[in-house]
Amino acid sequence: MNLQKFLNLSAGKWFSQRTNYFLDEHKSVSSKADITLEFIPPDDSRALELCQKHHLDSNLIVGGTVQSWDNSVDWGKAKQVGSTTIILVSEPENDRTGKFIRPEDSQICGHYILGEDEALTLIIETDKMYAEERQWFASDNFRLRTTVVKYSDGKKQTSFYSEIRKAAPQNDS
Repeated sequence: MNLQKFLNLSAGKWFSQRTNYFLDEHKSVSSKADITLEFIPPDDSRALELCQKHHLDSNLIVGGTVQSWDNSVDWGKAKQVGSTTIILVSEPENDRTGKFIRPEDSQICGHYILGEDEALTLIIETDKMYAEERQWFASDNFRLRTTVVKYSDGKKQTSFYSEIRKAAPQNDS
């Protein structure tokens, strides 16, 4: 599977269950959310503008996503609603690796690797933390994610997500 197919397969409405493990505190917290993922094609104006802002070659845009979440389905917990956009820009000779950028960041946010096992890994490194998210599909309608976050103060957090597709994206045909 190539990266554009991976991003297209991610598009749609998902029900997500997450468990966060706070390793230093020896505690875990579970939550639920509705997630909507919109595929952003390489020629989309949002992708082109971000590449220009970060001085990246727009011919290397693979695509991106707008991910929106709403955890109001998780009764008894504080409501959290939000969204984020990422655009993936490949290396010149290898579209399975590259950088990802977001509108809210003034610098390149991180890098990605699409492994031979068809799992997408996103990595962000700053002076305050290291975060790695791994995403893969058990089937077209069942997606799994894990995250590991290590902070410069020594704290560590890991999460596991299981996501079931509620609805595929609507085609404009």
